[in-house]
Amino acid sequence: MHHSFHATRFSSTGTMSTQFIKLAALSELKISKLLRVDHEPYSLLLAYVDGNVYAVDNTCTHEDASLAKGSLHGDCVKCPLHGSRFNLKTGEALDEPAEEKLNTYPVKIDGNDILVQL
Repeated sequence: MHHSFHATRFSSTGTMSTQFIKLAALSELKISKLLRVDHEPYSLLLAYVDGNVYAVDNTCTHEDASLAKGSLHGDCVKCPLHGSRFNLKTGEALDEPAEEKLNTYPVKIDGNDILVQL
């Protein structure tokens, strides 16, 4: 059991990471709904949907477009360039031309702080 516990701490990119970093204020995200946050070397998109906060890569996997400039459609974000939608929970690309999924990141809310595990 001890070993499996450690295995769960690997992020999807395979790097060891247990650090939650404060990236934004919940009050700000509730107003904007979509928010780009840059934290080297990451560019992240925070999204507020039905009381939940999601963190995914901000850059569309098809072309270098900022998804924060896109629009929310339920629990999906739509790319402003070619209209590909990505599921915020899974990162899956739902429409062509995008095919690759976005990385998703664990989120914790601490009071008004949005903490993301990178």
